[in-house]
Amino acid sequence: MSLSRRKKTLGMAAGATVFALTLAACGSSDPADDTTEATETTENTEPVTLTVATFNNFGYTEELLQEYMDLNPHVTVVHNVAATSNDARTNYFAKLGAGGLADIEAIEVDWMPEVMQYTDFLADLTDPEVEGRWLDWKTAAATDPDGRLIAYGTDIGPEAVCYDAALLEAAGMPSDPDEVAALLEGDWDTYFEVGQDYVDATGKAWFDGAGGTYQGMINQVEAAYENPETGEIIATENPEVKAIFDQLTAVTPEISAHLSQWSDDWFAGLATGTYATMLCPGWMLGVIKGAAPDTTTWNVADVFPGGGGNWGGSYLTVPEAGDNVDAAKALANWLTAPEQQLKALAAAGTFPSQNSALEDEAALNAAMASGEAPTNAEFFNNDSLGTIFSNRANAIEVSPFKGEFYFQVNDAMQNALTRVEDGSQDPTTSWNQFVTEVEGIG
Repeated sequence: MSLSRRKKTLGMAAGATVFALTLAACGSSDPADDTTEATETTENTEPVTLTVATFNNFGYTEELLQEYMDLNPHVTVVHNVAATSNDARTNYFAKLGAGGLADIEAIEVDWMPEVMQYTDFLADLTDPEVEGRWLDWKTAAATDPDGRLIAYGTDIGPEAVCYDAALLEAAGMPSDPDEVAALLEGDWDTYFEVGQDYVDATGKAWFDGAGGTYQGMINQVEAAYENPETGEIIATENPEVKAIFDQLTAVTPEISAHLSQWSDDWFAGLATGTYATMLCPGWMLGVIKGAAPDTTTWNVADVFPGGGGNWGGSYLTVPEAGDNVDAAKALANWLTAPEQQLKALAAAGTFPSQNSALEDEAALNAAMASGEAPTNAEFFNNDSLGTIFSNRANAIEVSPFKGEFYFQVNDAMQNALTRVEDGSQDPTTSWNQFVTEVEGIG
């Protein structure tokens, strides 16, 4: 599959519609203490209505959007929120070539290789004003082969290790964040060896399950499943993929809780001490707090096996067929500026990808200490969460390629790991079934 810029005919699939949901107000102080004077974002002051389509929770509160409308009285912003990212993805690709999308459309990072096949349908967002705004790898992933910037970065998912301090203390292990970071510093062997020590001391599970742990490991592989140049599926022949599968299935019988992420038992385990640690992108903190609001001993260590890793993140795009492209560009620019992304962090725990935001540790820590924030410092017993995830973001060295068949191959791998964890197959048999399933893809 060539990633050269080209138009394709996008079929009108029966996609889920984007549901318009009203965001609850999230009152919080401005962590960046932004006093920047805003000016009119467009020369044309004719009344215009701009639709913004996102999914899940981008942190674009009613207050934030009202702030833009107050600064630009001729603009009315309507925010439509899809129930899930899958709903948004279906709608996006069903309408991208046919029209009918919002003026600004959010996309998830995992869609980016597919989006890059249709960049003629997207406005070029290149602008001297935004040069150097984002981490290099964030910008590179949104730049097409012709050098057009087709998306503005919103958040990223730098990974740390979340842990239950009470469980580590019960095992005679250190529980202070700095001490835990020192204990786990190293590669995946270190993480699993410390886990075995924990299990030997307590008889309890070290981490939640193979699926989430695998995701952290595979996201450190630059090209795991497909050849970036040809699009050819290489997953079953890639020694890095097989090594990760072998290493993980060797340790899970002893130190995993054997729980699938997002299952009822997995959510319950966050509150009941079923497992001591889990890999933790910044957005996961809100999940933990939401599932276990009455717990008091979760914390975060500034460490990640193998160095750094990113799981998740999103962008804003502007469809070229829109009626208000210039005004949409101006709004997308404003929404992805550091000041606004810090506000989104305080409201929704979406960690910013903007360099100046990442360098402002005081603002990051303040945003994550907000009482309304899903990642607030009080819940996680840690007032340096912003510093931790900024460090984790700067430790990322790989932006993995995820092509046309990524979702299918990764789903097959997750199923293979589940078969081993639930005892229905041994690792060899499950791997062989994975190979057979992948050979049938494409």
